[in-house]
Amino acid sequence: MKAIMNLKALKNTEELQTFLDGTQAVAFSVPGDKKTRYDFIQSTLKQFHYRALNKRQKGIVRRFLLQVTVYSRQQLTRLIQQYLNTGVIQQRGTNKPPGFKRKYTAIDIALLADMDERYNTPSGAVIKKLCERAYLIFDETEYKNIANISVSHLYNLRSSAGYQKQRRNFEKTKSRQVAIGDKRKPNTTGKPGYIRVDTVHQGDQDGIKGVYHINAVDEVTQYQVVLSCSRISEQFLIPVLTEMLEIFPFDISGFHADNGSEYINRHVAELLNKLNIELTKSRSRHSNDNALAESKNASVVRKTFGYGHIKQHWADEINVFNRDHLIPFINFHRPCYFPTIVTDDKGKQRKKYHYDMMMTPYEKLKSLDNAKNFLKKSLSFEQLDIVAYKVSDNKSADQLNLAKKRLFKQINEQKNA
Repeated sequence: MKAIMNLKALKNTEELQTFLDGTQAVAFSVPGDKKTRYDFIQSTLKQFHYRALNKRQKGIVRRFLLQVTVYSRQQLTRLIQQYLNTGVIQQRGTNKPPGFKRKYTAIDIALLADMDERYNTPSGAVIKKLCERAYLIFDETEYKNIANISVSHLYNLRSSAGYQKQRRNFEKTKSRQVAIGDKRKPNTTGKPGYIRVDTVHQGDQDGIKGVYHINAVDEVTQYQVVLSCSRISEQFLIPVLTEMLEIFPFDISGFHADNGSEYINRHVAELLNKLNIELTKSRSRHSNDNALAESKNASVVRKTFGYGHIKQHWADEINVFNRDHLIPFINFHRPCYFPTIVTDDKGKQRKKYHYDMMMTPYEKLKSLDNAKNFLKKSLSFEQLDIVAYKVSDNKSADQLNLAKKRLFKQINEQKNA
C-alpha cells in the first residue's frame, strides 16, 4: 500500500482533481499500518477543511482518499463520519472496557471433572454438596472456590470446552414411542387374513447395501408371500406391500410387524387404513410376537437366497423368480407343521406338532370351516386347484431349483466380471 507523503504540493481541491486526472506529478509512498493511514485521512480532511466544502469538492476529496488508501467506499464513509462526529479518527476497540474476570479457573474445572469421574456424574446438587463437604468438613482447601458455585452454573462448566477435553459423558440412546399401531399380539379367532411381516436384508459389501426381502406369513394357514425391493423407503416399499396384499387369496384383516421404522410409519399406516387393515406391532420382552415370520425367514428365505451379498438392482429379477416359482412352491407344494394346542393340568397351554397335522398352506386353507367365505370374491377353489395340481410337488421343486440356479448364475457372472 502507498499513501501521499508530500501532501503540501496539493493546495486545494482543483489540484486534487488534477492529481486524479493523472496530469500532476505528486511524490507519494505507502505505509502499511492502519494507524498511519487513519492519521493520513484525518490530516487530509483537516487540511482541506472538509466540513466547509461543497458537495462537488467533498466528492473530489473522497475520490482522492479512495485512490491513495485503497479502502472500500463503505469503510471510508464510516471513517469520515467518525471524523465529523468526534474530530478524530481512531481504531475501534482502543478504549474497550475490560471484560468480566473469570471466577472459576481451569483448576476449578479440573476439580469438577475429577469429582464427576469419582462419583460417576451424579446430579449437580450432589456434586456441589460434595465440594462443600470437601472444603468445610475435610479442610481440602483446593475446593474453596468451586464450593461456592451455583448448581445451574455447575452445569455450564460441564458444557464448557475445558471440561469436555478432560471428560466426556455419553448417555444411552433413549427409545422414542411412536403412536402408530397397537402394541399387542393380534387375535385371529381362527380366521385367515392376519399376516406377520418381517424384513430380511441380503447383506452389505464394500459399503453397498444389498437387496431387501419382505416376508409375509398368514398366522392361521401359513400362506406365505415373499417379494423383494432394492430399498425399504416408502418409494420402493409401498408398491411391494400393495402387491403382497393382492397376492394373498383371502382378504387381509391384520398386519403385524416388529417395531422397525420401515413398517411403523405414516406411509404404511395410511396404506393399511385405506384398506381397513389393522396394524399391530410387537411388544417389549415378548420375543414370540413375531416368531412365525422370523422362523420362515430361516426356513424359506435364507435357504433360498442364502447369506451372501446380492446387489439392490437385482430386485426386479428376484421378484420374477418369486412370483413364478417360489410363492407357488411354498404355498401349494411345501408341507408345514400345524400345532395342536393342549391344556395341561395346571392350565398352561402347550403346542403339540403331530405328523397327521402336516399339510401345505393351501390344504390348510381348504380345511377351515366355511373356507369359501374367506376367499376374495374374484377367486374360487376351482381356480386355485388348477394352480395347485398343475404339476407335482417334485416337478415344482425341480422347476424352482432350475430357476434358482439360472438366477444365481447371472448374479455371480456379473459379480465376477
